Amino acid sequence: MELDSAPQLRDPVLIAAFEGWNDAGESATAGVDHLEREWNATPVGELDPDEYYDFQVNRPQVSIDDAGVRSIHWPTTRLSVAREIDAGRDVVLLRGIEPNMRWGTFCRELLTAADHLGITQIITLGALLADVPHTRPVPVTIAASDPEHPTKLGLDPSRYEGPTGIVGVFQDAATAAGYDAVSLWAAVPHYVAQSPCPKATLVLLQHLEDFLQLPITLDELSEQAEAWQHGVNELAEEDSDVAEYVRRLEEARDTVDLPEASGEHIAREFQRYLRRRDR
Repeated sequence: MELDSAPQLRDPVLIAAFEGWNDAGESATAGVDHLEREWNATPVGELDPDEYYDFQVNRPQVSIDDAGVRSIHWPTTRLSVAREIDAGRDVVLLRGIEPNMRWGTFCRELLTAADHLGITQIITLGALLADVPHTRPVPVTIAASDPEHPTKLGLDPSRYEGPTGIVGVFQDAATAAGYDAVSLWAAVPHYVAQSPCPKATLVLLQHLEDFLQLPITLDELSEQAEAWQHGVNELAEEDSDVAEYVRRLEEARDTVDLPEASGEHIAREFQRYLRRRDR
């Protein structure tokens, strides 16, 4: 990866998300998109797509600007830098597409760029389809190189075993290279997987905010999550089979102590409020 510039960054952290298998309901990539907008991130580099993508699977996109000029946008993975954060550190955002080939080389190239930018901590965001009800809080699990991180966030460590995607491979490569690597995963209701899921995006960014102690403006995303919840409620009410299925999922979920009822959850919500107020 050729970087357009090599800015001097303050204690930078890398936050990454990839389209594809790791991105149920577009929840993870939507989180990075939100951060790019809120923090006015500036592009600094991208990978050569010829090395990693099958263009019959991930086709280039044609667009036409206001002057009628056509241009082609190639599928690739890009880095941007957010420096307008009043928190004593900078953030590098990685927004990409799961590659079709050469995953090992792909990860090494990204880690080389991370090393060039002085990054020591890498956080990946992911989302998976699961048997969870849309009416309950979105479950989030964590995989981390440091065993203390799950306790710090009050999250269950991931127990997943089976096929993995580029998020799992990249996190493993980052851990092997000596980075403090963390992966946050949200569970998206499989019966509403075709539409974006802002509720899952919101909870991922809330946990990211808790972990990094960085204020993130989430008002717009909160409104989108409420609208999504209302829309899915209406769809479920129109189909008795779906409504019954959701009820069974709710019963299964309610057998577990809900985190939003705990004192720890209330304390985290209050800390978020204080960070945003100070900002």
